[in-house]
Amino acid sequence: MRRIIRRYHYITLVIVCIVHCAFFIAISYAASFTIPEKLVYDLTWTGIKAGTASLEILNDGDNLKVISTAQSAKWVSVFYTVDDRVESILIKNPSLSFIGQPANYRLKIREGRHRRDKEVIFNQAIGKVTYINHLDKEKKEFTVPANILDPLTSFYYLRTLDLKVGRPVFIDIFDNKQIWSVEVQVLKKEKLELPTGTFDTILVKPLMKSEGIFYRKGEILIWLTDDKKYIPVKMQTKVVVGSITAILIGGNY
Repeated sequence: MRRIIRRYHYITLVIVCIVHCAFFIAISYAASFTIPEKLVYDLTWTGIKAGTASLEILNDGDNLKVISTAQSAKWVSVFYTVDDRVESILIKNPSLSFIGQPANYRLKIREGRHRRDKEVIFNQAIGKVTYINHLDKEKKEFTVPANILDPLTSFYYLRTLDLKVGRPVFIDIFDNKQIWSVEVQVLKKEKLELPTGTFDTILVKPLMKSEGIFYRKGEILIWLTDDKKYIPVKMQTKVVVGSITAILIGGNY
């Protein structure tokens, strides 16, 4: 069960496909998802509710804020508490075809006795990022490509692309002190019946490499609505016993 619950953070960010690249495809984000947007999910293990998760993007003055959370249900928290929060701040930039440029990325995770508190500060003007591990008091600077995004924000970038079945998307991310090139496979179209309704979806699968939200172990599948918004209505990952599924149950979208 411990390994199963530790997968929460990675499924919510589902994101997972969540990536970004050093170049931007000419597409207007105004034609895709709306801002503000909030998505709320039930997390289940083999059909049993084991937690909740959320994804949110909102306006914050001259910036945009993206937030992902995951919490274990009370019965799970008795022996293994999960309380994860990931937040990204973007500087609005009308000259870009995407929504903006990342300024700060903060990942704070509590999973049982396991803790992580990491931050990435972006300096797009000089092509540098500063990586900080607040628990280990580690601080390092890295050179990165222009317009690179953080793992959380990159999911929203993915949702602005023109996804075609059989045509993979290759995206670079900065995560865990490295730049990773992640392949996102676009597998098929599928109709799903969920508690919130019936959806025509397109199924994608990121091939994870890095540590963060692109966890090295297990396969993650993401069902996006097959329309201009590409709303993630279902995510699923296999674990040691069974699988964890995130199902959209509400929000503002």
